[in-house]
Amino acid sequence: MQTSDARALTSGAITPALLRFAVPMILGDLLQQMYNVADTLIVGQFVGADALAAVGSAYTLMTFLTSILLGLSMGSGVAVSISFGRGEHAQMRREIFLSFVLTGAAAVVLNIGAFVCIDPILALLQVPAEIWDLMRTYLLVIFTGIGGTFLYNYFACLLRAVGDSVRPLAFLGVSAVLNIALDLAFVLGLGWGVAGAAWATILSQWLSGLGLCVYALATRPDLRVPRAEMRWNGRCAAHVFRLAFITGAQQSIMNFGILLVQGRVNSFGPAIMAAFAAAVKIDSFAYMPVQDFGNAFSTFLAQNYGAGQHERIRRGTRSAVAVSMTFGAAVSAVVFVLARPLMLLFVQPGETEILAAGVQYLRTEGAFYCLIALLFLLYGFYRAIERPGMSVVLTVISLGLRVVLAYALSAIPALGAAGIWVSIPIGWVIADVAGVIPMAKFFKALRRGDAAAP
Repeated sequence: MQTSDARALTSGAITPALLRFAVPMILGDLLQQMYNVADTLIVGQFVGADALAAVGSAYTLMTFLTSILLGLSMGSGVAVSISFGRGEHAQMRREIFLSFVLTGAAAVVLNIGAFVCIDPILALLQVPAEIWDLMRTYLLVIFTGIGGTFLYNYFACLLRAVGDSVRPLAFLGVSAVLNIALDLAFVLGLGWGVAGAAWATILSQWLSGLGLCVYALATRPDLRVPRAEMRWNGRCAAHVFRLAFITGAQQSIMNFGILLVQGRVNSFGPAIMAAFAAAVKIDSFAYMPVQDFGNAFSTFLAQNYGAGQHERIRRGTRSAVAVSMTFGAAVSAVVFVLARPLMLLFVQPGETEILAAGVQYLRTEGAFYCLIALLFLLYGFYRAIERPGMSVVLTVISLGLRVVLAYALSAIPALGAAGIWVSIPIGWVIADVAGVIPMAKFFKALRRGDAAAP
């Protein structure tokens, strides 16, 4: 039997349903960002600029690694949402089992690979010698939290797939508060430096992951898989693996592109690295709501796609675009005006070079949040209608252009690091155009009564 939360996505007023579902996801992801932001803020203010650069660069790497697990979980969640919308609960349980095995195996492989390849990774990122040891120390600790990250993201996506976006928020809220408290205790109280910040993060991650796992299995019988159903099913596996692998690829490509950009940033030295580290945290908070709204939109569409609610899909898309564009414009205005005060949260006033570079980044890239808002909706749209390959295409366009232009433009002496900042919105706008055209064809097909994808 469906919960009232889940029914709200396939019936009733659309915009309130979308917002009720999206707001806990937005708050949860903002709290999740606090893991590394707390590290960055406390390290930057109390340990120093080199430590800030090390932790900030490590954040980009960890985002890439965990994005693979998040993408697999999100793709699996789409399969579960579609089966849930159709009322096919036996199929849903098979998908839960197979996706857990898939994502868990990926987590183990990633964890082993991260430890084995840590030095080649640091070399690939062009980490300067003066912060090499700091970053290596931080990563050796932080890698032990990959298992906790897997558990949280998998069960959070699973609960959201069936309409529950509130419980993941509750568990994350507790662990975020714990992370800040442990940061203060380990870094300030015990003087453990970057290692203390890493220990605070991974302990909090394991708490949220294990807690949500226990809650989901203890309170949601419909999500438990009986032992008799824990077996291979080729057709089900092909469906789950296709959605999960392609979504995982899309997420990892997106963050691998950012990782390559991080390598170019690092080539400009510790000051630009520190500026980028602080500005990216602000950036993440600024557009995280539209990213999560895109994910909520995807679940909304997947359930209605499974239920055959084509008119609701059309109306929901119009509503989602209006909400995202409005929010993107408002946040752009705030970030542009408050760029310097926001940077001062992470950087001492005397670090003038870091401040100037960070403000330049925020005012160049932050003026175009409407573009990234639309792109996140397009990602969610194509996942929901079982065409995740299109999300990969858009990611390759957006990030590919960003990487190429970042290296090309920053090589122009008159631009320097500013060329990296300019490359970002250019990639967004080209990807948006590429995504909107086939979306329009899809809706045209729906109007003709043909549910086939573009």
